Amino acid sequence: MKNRYGMEFIEGKSYSVDGEISFGNKGNGFHFCKRLEDTLRYVPAMEEEIEIAEITGFGDIVERVDEYYGYYDLYAARNIRIDKILTRDEIIAMYLNEESERVIRFISGYRLNPEEIELFKIMYSDDKRVLKALSYYQENKKDVYNIKQKVKDK
Repeated sequence: MKNRYGMEFIEGKSYSVDGEISFGNKGNGFHFCKRLEDTLRYVPAMEEEIEIAEITGFGDIVERVDEYYGYYDLYAARNIRIDKILTRDEIIAMYLNEESERVIRFISGYRLNPEEIELFKIMYSDDKRVLKALSYYQENKKDVYNIKQKVKDK
């Protein structure tokens, strides 16, 4: 497993950095999020297959809250341990019984295959917001949020 800077990571191993811990592309430390869907803001998971791991951050840790974009619990840590590299099936399963808002954020940033799209449609068949998000983000049906359509629906 590699990050976008080319650093390789192995499940079960710990890693550390020197220097002051800070956020950003020129920051220092291992950046991570508490919720998987928040990590998708930082990786191109709609365009390419990515690897996602459960990690433990420790040592010096700084937290950032980005209320403007609605992302919380962002961290940079001096040390991390790669606890588990998640399989695609594990990632999908995490969101099949999750609250709508988190599911929408997930499907807006993670490319699903056709079978997964159908699975989400079945699991969230009573949730119009999730169904619209699936159509918009996964099936590229950009008219689902059309204001004129909303007026016709009333």
